[in-house]
Amino acid sequence: MRLHDIQIRDPFVLRVAEEDTYYLFGSTDEDIWQGPATGFDTYRSRNLEEWEGPFPAFRPAPDFWSHTQYWAPEVHRYRDAFYLFATFTAPGERRGTQVLRADRPEGPYEPWSPQPLTPRGWECLDGTLHVEDGSPYLVFCHEWKDVGDGEVQAIRLTDDLRSTVGDPFLLFRASEAPWVRPLLGRPEFPEVFVTDGPSMLRSSDGTLRMLWSSFGDSGYALGVATSASGGIRGPWSQADDALWPEDGGHGMVFRDAEGRLLLALHAPNDTPNERAHFFPLAETPDGLRLAEG
Repeated sequence: MRLHDIQIRDPFVLRVAEEDTYYLFGSTDEDIWQGPATGFDTYRSRNLEEWEGPFPAFRPAPDFWSHTQYWAPEVHRYRDAFYLFATFTAPGERRGTQVLRADRPEGPYEPWSPQPLTPRGWECLDGTLHVEDGSPYLVFCHEWKDVGDGEVQAIRLTDDLRSTVGDPFLLFRASEAPWVRPLLGRPEFPEVFVTDGPSMLRSSDGTLRMLWSSFGDSGYALGVATSASGGIRGPWSQADDALWPEDGGHGMVFRDAEGRLLLALHAPNDTPNERAHFFPLAETPDGLRLAEG
């Protein structure tokens, strides 16, 4: 099959060089917004054009705490295994990011952290792994439902990725980006600003950047933030304009077998029409831009 055959949100591509294979993960339930969740699937390809699958990457055990709204799985190779970071929720519980582990990239993945690693008193989503100077961090979104102006936060993880160290710290708020526009909220927050899908990128010159999504003038969109210090604690500055400005987002960046930098995102942003798309990216002195080819 090809990408247009695969309904998927929040696409994440993992290349396993020794297999000469790409694995595509994402939110793969037909309706991720409601109803019981099936789990996460993966697809694999040698050329980014023809895909095999779906293969079941995660299926919850009957006693797993969450059985609905499984979102945004990312798989990171860390030390001797593969770790899946994903968002889960349940009635009466706060949404959060939990870590699963497998010995092979396709799974099967099993819960690794005993519970979500995001603060249990917060509504959180879209956690991603960032390793800096050998130390792992969880970068995640603190939802607008709690704070009105959605936040991107980070917290240090233990080296085994099973727990956290210290308190979370704020990286930036959604309204700091000039391209972001508010949505109508509710009585306590008449206007709200959304943060979604942070994804970290260390550029070839050592610059630390983050792709993340919100809403702009033309709907769901994707922008770029840059750390002035080159480290996770920033300070972070925002690009004036969205990298992807209209009806698509929740992106990440990966390199193909030839070393080309590619942006993966889903578009359009409505269910069940969302599909994964890949676009060449160029690094410039002014940041990232979509490239031809």
